[in-house]
Amino acid sequence: MLRHTLSILSATLLIACAGGAEAGRYADVAVVNRTTGETLPVYRHQGRYYVEGRAGDRYAIRLANRSGARILTILSVDGVNAVTGQNAATDQDGYVLSAWSNAEIAGWRKDMDNVAAFYFTALGDSYAARTGRPDNVGVIGVAVYREYVAPVPIAEPAPARSDTWGDAATQESAAPAAAAAGPARRAKALAEEKIGTGHGERLYAPTETTEFRRASQAPAEIIRIYYDSRANLVARGIIPSRPRVPQAFPGNGFVPDPS
Repeated sequence: MLRHTLSILSATLLIACAGGAEAGRYADVAVVNRTTGETLPVYRHQGRYYVEGRAGDRYAIRLANRSGARILTILSVDGVNAVTGQNAATDQDGYVLSAWSNAEIAGWRKDMDNVAAFYFTALGDSYAARTGRPDNVGVIGVAVYREYVAPVPIAEPAPARSDTWGDAATQESAAPAAAAAGPARRAKALAEEKIGTGHGERLYAPTETTEFRRASQAPAEIIRIYYDSRANLVARGIIPSRPRVPQAFPGNGFVPDPS
């Protein structure tokens, strides 16, 4: 389907993949702390990827195109499309990245020139919860589509029985569904309330529209990164707790008698 979507104006040449990115075949996704400039470390646990969010910190989602062609990225934050504000679905509008480029998406798209900043916050203050949709708070998702390229005409058509292109397309479309089936979520006690993503101050982030025809109905890949507070990630065994380190000089004074 040919449709208008958004093209990133501020995309830059991709030099190297960030160490905190979740790498896909066609795109990398990373979460960047906008205050410190740090790319948040990614922790792998039971087949999922997690980052630590600190309440109050502004953040951006870095999208990097690993391919030599344009891709369409549908960005979901807490189950909400970051461009349209709809309940996220893979057939919606998103951002187009040119070949070997990357861009940082720092907020909810408000118009062609501005976004409302992403920031980590208490569950009740998250944009999803404030709009009555708290069920999917705590996950960032990116659905990636390749662009359709018209086949080059050949002098002699291939025999009708060799429909290899159709077979490959069918297998590729089925792959994301199988990957998305992941292990069932295990119920574990949290140390504190979950965090979500707030709807912050306006930021200047210009875009323009472009046309993009998807190569397939299903995404070429879907990348997910889950996030929560350090206390909750430690409580769930995702981040190892810091061991106590013995101190050589914990106090002063003279040697007392043992009790």
